[in-house]
Amino acid sequence: MNTMLLYLHAEKSCIEEFLVLLAQEENAMTERRFGELEGITEQKVQLLDRIAEIDRQRETAQSALGFEPGAAGADAAAMAGGEATRQAWQALQELAEKARAQNLRNGSIVHTHLDFTHKALQFLQSSVQLFYGPDGNRKTTSGGGTRLAMG
Repeated sequence: MNTMLLYLHAEKSCIEEFLVLLAQEENAMTERRFGELEGITEQKVQLLDRIAEIDRQRETAQSALGFEPGAAGADAAAMAGGEATRQAWQALQELAEKARAQNLRNGSIVHTHLDFTHKALQFLQSSVQLFYGPDGNRKTTSGGGTRLAMG
């Protein structure tokens, strides 16, 4: 098996792991298990670092074979590497696109949660001024009266 093919398989494996983490992240957010997100994020960062390192190694290998770095060089190296290398490169690109789309979707979920939280905080902060005093008791706007259910 050629060196390019080894790197392509390694990258593909990492991106498959990344997709699993993205699914876990989405589930944690949609099921409001926000405590899990820190661990998932740490795993994502470690995996992205590993993917970047494999990508650098693949580009070094493709440069050693006489191809330029980047996607154009990888396309040319994959075509020159034979059918298995071409198919591995195509599969990697498809998986990378799937991961990119899932990551964008997760980002939208994060933004939605943050927007909701921001609006809720704004409401609470503006409402606190109207209803609660420094002691946490509800302020009454009219006469003394008995505060039965207000505490």
